[in-house]
Amino acid sequence: MYEGVVQNLIDELGRLPGVGPKGAQRIAFYLLGADPADVRRLAAVLVEVTERVRFCRICGNVAEEEECRICRDPRRDPSVICVVEEPKDVAAIEKIREFRGRYHVLGGAISPIDGVGPEDLRTRELMARLADGGVTEVILATDPNLEGEATATYLARLVKPLGLRVTRPASGLPVGGDLEYADEVTLGRAFEGRRLRDLYRTGPGAAGGRPRGWLAPARRAGRRSGAGFS
Repeated sequence: MYEGVVQNLIDELGRLPGVGPKGAQRIAFYLLGADPADVRRLAAVLVEVTERVRFCRICGNVAEEEECRICRDPRRDPSVICVVEEPKDVAAIEKIREFRGRYHVLGGAISPIDGVGPEDLRTRELMARLADGGVTEVILATDPNLEGEATATYLARLVKPLGLRVTRPASGLPVGGDLEYADEVTLGRAFEGRRLRDLYRTGPGAAGGRPRGWLAPARRAGRRSGAGFS
């Protein structure tokens, strides 16, 4: 235990998500040894973000105005809504530069253990957005874990009676991963989303749709037996 304001700083830092007692102590002593100008700049930003940043009245994403930049963008397709759990998920999807629709941030996921139910999320706001008839597809991009799957299942049951197309991003095994380390949800989704393997794959070194050195099993067997090919 430390005296006075130092212990208060450690206690407040320890309340941040992902920061334990030792981590809070390291951050506190880093700040104590930092340039006072840097600390004041950090403090000013923390105060400013609490005063200026709010949640978009339409989608629930973080914004500095009543509507976020995505909801204000006329180039975005309003007929497709991607439902995510948190604003950080919006940023993750935007990085891939593939999705041109709009978003709806739930503010979490259904988790009975944590006391979070559907009424604690922005589900009513979502249904209100879907009621105007301008939306044709809803993408349920909640996290691929138990809470995310439960939330997606609940929302799908709510949305499907409206006659809208309800989809979920494909998920499965990561490239370079090992089966033994995959959790049950990921492995199950990988098997559900399995697809045919095309032997006639194109790519570097391919000729006529076949990679160099490619031979079908029957042709390899014929070559070994000395049979010719017309």
